Amino acid sequence: MLRIFVGSVYFLRLDPVRWAEHQPFPPLGTLYAAGTLQAAGHEVHFFDAMIADSVAEWSARVAEVRPDIAVLYDDNFNYLSKMCLSAMRLAALDMIAAAKSAGAKVAICSADAADHPDLYLDAGASAVIVGEGEATLAELTAAWRAGVDDLSAIKGLAWRRAGDTMRNPKREVLRDLDALPTPAWELVDMAAYRQIWHRHHGFFALNLVTSRGCPYACNWCAKPIWGQGYAVRGARPVAEELARLVRLAAPDYIWFMDDIMGLKPRWWGEFADAIEELGVKVPFKCLSRADLVLRDGAVDDLRRAGCDVVWLGAESGSQKILDAMDKDLSTGEIAAATARLKAAGIRVGHFLQFGYPGEGMAEIGQTLAMLRTTRPDEIGISVSYPLPGTVFHDRVRNQLREKRHWDVSSDMAMLYRGPYTTAFYRHLHTYVHRDFRLRRTLAHLRDVLAGRTAKGGHLRALAFVAYCGIAIPLSWARLHLLRLMPHPVTARRAAP
Repeated sequence: MLRIFVGSVYFLRLDPVRWAEHQPFPPLGTLYAAGTLQAAGHEVHFFDAMIADSVAEWSARVAEVRPDIAVLYDDNFNYLSKMCLSAMRLAALDMIAAAKSAGAKVAICSADAADHPDLYLDAGASAVIVGEGEATLAELTAAWRAGVDDLSAIKGLAWRRAGDTMRNPKREVLRDLDALPTPAWELVDMAAYRQIWHRHHGFFALNLVTSRGCPYACNWCAKPIWGQGYAVRGARPVAEELARLVRLAAPDYIWFMDDIMGLKPRWWGEFADAIEELGVKVPFKCLSRADLVLRDGAVDDLRRAGCDVVWLGAESGSQKILDAMDKDLSTGEIAAATARLKAAGIRVGHFLQFGYPGEGMAEIGQTLAMLRTTRPDEIGISVSYPLPGTVFHDRVRNQLREKRHWDVSSDMAMLYRGPYTTAFYRHLHTYVHRDFRLRRTLAHLRDVLAGRTAKGGHLRALAFVAYCGIAIPLSWARLHLLRLMPHPVTARRAAP
């Protein structure tokens, strides 16, 4: 039996805006890896970077645990891990150094390591897991336990032999997700998570997943783990896992972390039936697509299952931009899905993406018009981010700047020569949020005047409206000035 120290590599404290939100979720992908190693009979210890103070905490735990093997396993269900933030990369490299100096073999599984294995092998990792990791990790640790140094028979690995980087054949993705060992939930410090959530939000949220991968071909979306394939868990097993989690930790809220929930027709209906039978309805949020939401009965099934919020990848209010992204979705479907969800009492979030090639002020205006017409309850804004391995990245490769990664998830820096400058998009982020809040505030005031909602905070709301009456026109004028700014001279490209 090996002593294995498994750690996640996303430090919430290194991402200031996300840390200020105080919405930590346990690293589910890492917990699946830990569960796999437990099922293989290993002694497994767990390091949770999500709530850790710093890499120094990892180093101290390494000295305490003295593992035979250290596994850095990114939570590949967390969209932030796909962004390969430079702060997290540096943290991972420091974690590798600490484990190696303690005499442990080191394996790493992450989107960034999959894209740049040599970077991590140079830092001291003995193996980089490329693709879906559980089966590869089980075979790798078994080989090391047996004293095998030749890893060429293990699919899904990058490793070194005589100084040369070996890239083994890809591993097929798992099809039967229900056959996987359950996540090692018992290793999570639930009290710490509960304390953060209750202190800042008054409730406690946890996370689950119902599927892996995504079959759609949006050309800006990186798929370093599951590629174009996808697999879906059975609705009943997901409901049963939720029931176990309720017994273990009593969450008040669930985030289903799927890239796209509801891929399989009738899945939501089967899940709602299982939830009702087991009596474990817990409010949840999820990410899906407008066309899936518009399937017959889908919204009613979501409501029955306890859905509170559906986030839609709206991206743009311009059909031209959606088509350029290979989104295979229409602005009409986005509007119809939003309306249908809201009519059922389910809140709607829109993810928006600015800065895609071909987007000008007219297309930005169409996105603003979409927001004003559909009136989602929440919005999330980013700029187009060229992720390695995507069609979009290949298209703009020659325009990439010296800076190749955001430092933190709120960076909003343009990494390529987009339609406008970084300064423009950072101010656009502010403008869109301010305009969104203004229109939501005006709707609230109309409800107060009509007697549809109780008075409360209306004086503050009036003050905000008055402020926006001055600030928004000035902000719009500033946007038009910023769009005239020349792009900075492209500097020499840095290493990836």
